[in-house]
Amino acid sequence: MRTIANGAQVHPTKTAEFFKATAPQGAPNGVLQGVMLGDARILWLAGKVAHHPARLRLSQKRVSLRKNSIPTNFSSMNSSLFSALRLLPLLLALLLLNGCASVVSSATGKLSDNLSGAMLNQNDPETVEAGMPSYLLLIDSLIAGDAQNESLLLAGSKLYGAYAAAFVKEPERAQRLVRKARDYSDRALCVRDVKLCNLLDKSFDEFAVALAALKTEDVPLLYASGAAWAGWLQANSSDWSAIANFPKVKAAMARVVELDETYSHGEAHVYLGVFATLLPPALGGQPEVGRAHFERAIALSAGRDLIAKVEYARRYARITYDRELHDKLLQEVLAAEVAEPGLTLSNVLAKRQAKALLASADEYF
Repeated sequence: MRTIANGAQVHPTKTAEFFKATAPQGAPNGVLQGVMLGDARILWLAGKVAHHPARLRLSQKRVSLRKNSIPTNFSSMNSSLFSALRLLPLLLALLLLNGCASVVSSATGKLSDNLSGAMLNQNDPETVEAGMPSYLLLIDSLIAGDAQNESLLLAGSKLYGAYAAAFVKEPERAQRLVRKARDYSDRALCVRDVKLCNLLDKSFDEFAVALAALKTEDVPLLYASGAAWAGWLQANSSDWSAIANFPKVKAAMARVVELDETYSHGEAHVYLGVFATLLPPALGGQPEVGRAHFERAIALSAGRDLIAKVEYARRYARITYDRELHDKLLQEVLAAEVAEPGLTLSNVLAKRQAKALLASADEYF
């Protein structure tokens, strides 16, 4: 057994064997990928660890942890911008040279929202992938010039986390990018309230007290921070002290639901649904809890957020071997329209995943 933060204990060998035995051949031990764009959150829970029957033949011993059961692997865990995006740094520089200070101030205030909207409503993920690096450099420069701007810090956190989760395959590079995403969100928290500085590094009890003090108006900041923390955990799955922070991330998303479950199409529920179904029941999973969260997320988006249905099928239907529900959910995704304000990009990705899951259904079930 190995003791990690907060006195939690895990068995490294058995947990490693568990994920090795249950992952499809050649697939990464993924759990969660997240795409955070603008004020909306595209929750791309593209986990690759399938719930194979091999899991049920493993030891019935639970991974016992203080506060919560902590999944032990977040590796690979949740379209570029338009071509014109590459001209933005030049356009901004021209404004500065012309002395249009008021125009620049207005531009920086609206830039994130406008570009985020363009990405969210883009139906070609490859376009977003090709253009995002230019925007990352731009947001870095804007933050460097206004280090206490909470909106810019949150935009930087969301974009770095999105790019790392959706498009970066190299583990070391992903770690660098999600670290920056976390740093930006941590700085935004600190700008909001000095009591929120270094929030994730606090003890669980101190963390819980800080969460309890947050209000509805803090939901966008808390949600973005929770997403950044989740991305950081998934990229540092071999760091036991990092994984020990999973209960805090779960608590953060639960607080989002308490304050405003409708925020970002109810996607905090999708997070909680995935968290509850990361493991099969024999190892501490709570599939029925996960089911309730998935169904609530679908209801809150009126079925328009297709990611919720994909994850409901991938996480709940597969772990409970409900082929009828599995195929029904995925067929609904394939039949749905992708065009939806703020959800088009994620819906395109959802359809791709739905097609792949249906193709592998016969082998799985």
